Amino acid sequence: MKSVDSQCQAFQTAIAVLGQQWNALILNVLQGGPLRFSELSERTQGPGDKVLSARLKKLEARGLLVRQVDAGPPVRVSYELTRTGRTFGELAQAIERWGRELVAAEAPRRR
Repeated sequence: MKSVDSQCQAFQTAIAVLGQQWNALILNVLQGGPLRFSELSERTQGPGDKVLSARLKKLEARGLLVRQVDAGPPVRVSYELTRTGRTFGELAQAIERWGRELVAAEAPRRR
């Protein structure tokens, strides 16, 4: 397997995005398709609305999702992943596999 240069800008940028609390959760929840703010808030069950709004703005600025406003009344705002944002799904699966290995390795130590 090819070694990863953990000092390169691409690696550091990805780690910075994922290191920001709630970003991975938001990206993962949106893998299922576009959601309105209220649906996102309900499904993420963690960040308050103010924090969720701030994270969504930063993810939009990074080009990982788009905010779409549908004229009302009532005005409806929805969020959808861009192509780049959707690629997080593959990474999330790899993280979950690694997490399962970590949990399995910890199980014998707990006994």
